[in-house]
Amino acid sequence: MRHYSSASGAAVPPGQSSTSAHPPRSDWGVLRRLLPYLWQYRWRVGAALLFMVAAKMANVSVPLLLKELVDSLTLQPGQAVLVVPVALLLAYGLLRFSTSLFTELRELIFAKATEGATRHISLQVFGHLHQLSLRFHLERQTGGMTRDIERGTRGVQSLISYSLYSILPTIIEVAMVLAVLGVKFELWYVWTTLSALVLYVFFTVKVTEWRTEYRRYMNELESASQTKAIDSLLNYETVKYFNNEAFEAERYNQSLERLRKARIKTQATLSMLNAGQQLIIATALVAMLWRATEAVTAGQMTLGDLVMINAFMIQLYIPLNFLGVLYREIKQSLTDLDKMFGLLDREREIADAPHAQGLQLSHPPEVRFEQVHFAYERERPILHGVNLTIPAGKTVAVVGPSGSGKSTLARLLFRFYDVGFPGDSALTPVADTGRITINGHDVRDLTQSSLRQAIGIVPQDTVLFNDTIEYNILYGRPQASHDEAVAAAKAAHIHDFIEKLPKGYQTMVGERGLKLSGGEKQRVAIARTLLKNPPILIFDEATSALDSANERAIQAELRQVARNKTTLVIAHRLSTVVDAHEIVVLEHGHVVERGSHAQLLAANGQYARMWQLQQSSAHDAPGDTHGNQMA
Repeated sequence: MRHYSSASGAAVPPGQSSTSAHPPRSDWGVLRRLLPYLWQYRWRVGAALLFMVAAKMANVSVPLLLKELVDSLTLQPGQAVLVVPVALLLAYGLLRFSTSLFTELRELIFAKATEGATRHISLQVFGHLHQLSLRFHLERQTGGMTRDIERGTRGVQSLISYSLYSILPTIIEVAMVLAVLGVKFELWYVWTTLSALVLYVFFTVKVTEWRTEYRRYMNELESASQTKAIDSLLNYETVKYFNNEAFEAERYNQSLERLRKARIKTQATLSMLNAGQQLIIATALVAMLWRATEAVTAGQMTLGDLVMINAFMIQLYIPLNFLGVLYREIKQSLTDLDKMFGLLDREREIADAPHAQGLQLSHPPEVRFEQVHFAYERERPILHGVNLTIPAGKTVAVVGPSGSGKSTLARLLFRFYDVGFPGDSALTPVADTGRITINGHDVRDLTQSSLRQAIGIVPQDTVLFNDTIEYNILYGRPQASHDEAVAAAKAAHIHDFIEKLPKGYQTMVGERGLKLSGGEKQRVAIARTLLKNPPILIFDEATSALDSANERAIQAELRQVARNKTTLVIAHRLSTVVDAHEIVVLEHGHVVERGSHAQLLAANGQYARMWQLQQSSAHDAPGDTHGNQMA
């Protein structure tokens, strides 16, 4: 028997958050993961490395030329300008310019590799997130996740920049300087420089490792505060409904206060690191200049040698001043990259089977739910052996109280989830949890793309993109024309409303469509689905936000649209499903009744009681939500 719950055949364990952190990789593991993205730009990497070596050779040559320039000066007053060799001055200026030129050429050559790798990784993460299951997206924390992606993307650029532009050039320059000092002077200078460097690096690494925990804690607080802020803004209306602006501000303030304290502690440890680094550098520099000064006084070295050593040390220690920052940033970049790669490593709970085939439909199909069992959480089953058949080209309605599992049927048909229980795919055969078929094909044997292309849905909770009305309608079929979008809007009875707006179809709907009323959003959703024109339709409380007059008009249109299409109608108001070929009553995940409207009324069961209750209610049809900003 087959059950496809993830790319590896294993479902996400119950109770485990879809956004939980994976075990951290080693730094080398993260680098190995990054290298394939750079390998496609290997020729640019090679050219950039050549320019980097050339820049460092020019940089090391500057103190050597400066020595010759100083030694060539006469000590007679008033004659310095006359005796300065013009060639040495020109060469000195040329070397300085060459250092900058080769550095800029390196960055120019390598920019395409850096930006290309960043784009490739970002696009891959974006695509992978869309492939993850609905369970993951219901459990994620949007603010924290977007922050992790942002930091991971920036980490690619930082890691490449700091390693290729700072760490590697410094190592090359140190090797060149040590070679010059060893050849031209006594080995004491080499060992002093090397000892200072080793002590400097050791101190920097140890203190930075100690500081990393503070930095990581600060980042966690930053993500938490970002999550709270975004969540509050996304729920702007709810905040206003309950007059909780001050409460939200206080929650955010508490997060910011914790973040402030963490940042102060991070800065204090950074100051300690910088002070220790400067002490090591200053001590080594004074020792070398003292020894060189004694040698100049004794006639063993020239004044140019002293200037050269001083220039070497300054050139060498200036980049080392930032070693702590570089090491910390590289470590942080590796950590951020690891988090982003962790998102890429999230296994898809719902994945196409290796033998999955595309769904080919030349006419409306038959859809069957066969002994379907399902639970979002293993401890709380939702569906218990549901049997439901939607004949080809017919309309079947599912009604029942809230929480009975009606909308779950639509999610299973779309294959946002697979039938069964989380975590038991390897133990429970498919026969025990049932299956869903389209024209006899198990939906798990079909590609998700072809399956969803064949299904259109008007959901109860309509969320629109923060774009124009036309964009949101055309989202049902992006390649459609403006005239087709207008035709769909007319069919959904929203065209006249759109035409009255100052910008018409180019009117922005706002974040999540909040500038439109609930009824207007739902009519846009209906137009979007009508434009898609799929052979299978799902209406999940499709007219719940409409007033009675508009509901009757659109219900007539929906019945026309559903003609000769396989249609599943999920409804709470029974008046909207009286014309369905069959009505199925679902209660606590069980099918308790089925039949036509007349048959169910005659049976005088659960459906009849629901019908009588709704008919006697004065609030059978809630009105349209008015007060939008554009009417």
